[in-house]
Amino acid sequence: MMTTLHKDATTDTDEKQMEQAEKAMPSRAMATHEHIRHDGEKELERDAMALLWSAIAAGLSMGASMLVKGILHVQLPGVPAAFLLESLGYTVGFIIVIMARQQLFTENTVTAVLPFMHKPTRGNFLLLLRLWCVVLLGNLIGTALAALAFNFMPVFDEPTRSAFSEMGAAVMENSPVEMFTKAIVSGWLVATMVWMLPAAGSAKILVIVLMTWLIAVADTTHIVVGSVEIFYLIFNGEATWYSFLWPFALPTLAGNIIGGTFIFALISHAQIRNDLANERKAKQEKEKVD
Repeated sequence: MMTTLHKDATTDTDEKQMEQAEKAMPSRAMATHEHIRHDGEKELERDAMALLWSAIAAGLSMGASMLVKGILHVQLPGVPAAFLLESLGYTVGFIIVIMARQQLFTENTVTAVLPFMHKPTRGNFLLLLRLWCVVLLGNLIGTALAALAFNFMPVFDEPTRSAFSEMGAAVMENSPVEMFTKAIVSGWLVATMVWMLPAAGSAKILVIVLMTWLIAVADTTHIVVGSVEIFYLIFNGEATWYSFLWPFALPTLAGNIIGGTFIFALISHAQIRNDLANERKAKQEKEKVD
């Protein structure tokens, strides 16, 4: 009961903040931009160890995506459109991570980059790099721990273990170019989700499910979810550490960053740049008058 009340209060607060921002800003896009930018500034200023532990928790949570998808794969043999239903399992890890406010690398490629685009200083760039490195490291530690547990804990039956292996093998069938291009799409979809969440209100979970389900059904690659699947192959001897780096991790990481940052974040920042410039001029003129 207390948890429900806390979530409702948080949602109400977010909605009120967005309403106030929209009234104060020249456009809804700018209100959303500023909401995300302020969140990004808070993340950039967080203690590194706090970021790391939150990122490890996120990596562990993302293991739920492989877990649920694998179980659904085993339980839905011969069901029409089973792939579409199985893909709903992919959304579970994202729901946990985002609703629990854990640190996910692909989410931070858009959230934390907006403060740097707003003020492209050397200090902000170094803070951004620090955040990305710490969060990515924590995510990979968490996904490795999840994969290790799935491999060696006597929890899953043989068909479920086989499903986990099939998921990882399907990812590894992609060439480096395919890993890269598919990762651009998933990075863009995650960034789109981040942009939608401030205005989603009580529909946040629906937005998360829809956007991350699209990532799954489009058969894209994602550096964090994919890491769970590839680590699983490594720990059971079906893949090597080198194959994790290439063809998977390096092309996928680059694609996620480009999709989330250099495409979506840049375009999103560009659409409100004039609004920001006009607002600064208005403030300067007001200060002169005062």
